[in-house]
Amino acid sequence: MLNELLYVDICNIEITVVGAAHRHLRSLRSMKRDHGWINPLQEEAENERMHLLIWMQHTKPSRIERAFVVFAQGLYVAAYSVLMFVSPKTAHRTVGYLEEAAHRAYTEYLEAIDSGTIANVPAGKIAKDYYRLPDDATLRDVVLHVRADECMHRDFNHHLGDLYANKEEDVYPTKMGI
Repeated sequence: MLNELLYVDICNIEITVVGAAHRHLRSLRSMKRDHGWINPLQEEAENERMHLLIWMQHTKPSRIERAFVVFAQGLYVAAYSVLMFVSPKTAHRTVGYLEEAAHRAYTEYLEAIDSGTIANVPAGKIAKDYYRLPDDATLRDVVLHVRADECMHRDFNHHLGDLYANKEEDVYPTKMGI
């Protein structure tokens, strides 16, 4: 189950990096301001990268699994670059749905921890540092934080998809619901 979470985070990292690059290049081509889209996308990519590092520290992947990460990165960057060029609205909507899938996966992971199927081991150093968790933090605490992040990413990307659908790609995206 944890490996599934690794792969979802790999996908989401590349997607948000491509999204930020797309907006950056769009701004340069049009010689207009970006209206605040680039930084939130970069922050999302950084957050997803930290998720990946947290889970890699926890799972200690083999060389084959690490090679898969490199291969998946290339594949996702290529595919998402095309999707972002063809339809940014669809691209952000896709991210929103991937984040929904991640939320469901983390919920199932929590259920497995709570039922004892997966041991509630101490949280790793990366997770404790990143989320400023106490020394006695556990895997369950980490999963709760990561799942909350995925909810924010889900809502934000659906919001970006809505902005594109409403032809509002030049408004500040961080004012959700206003």
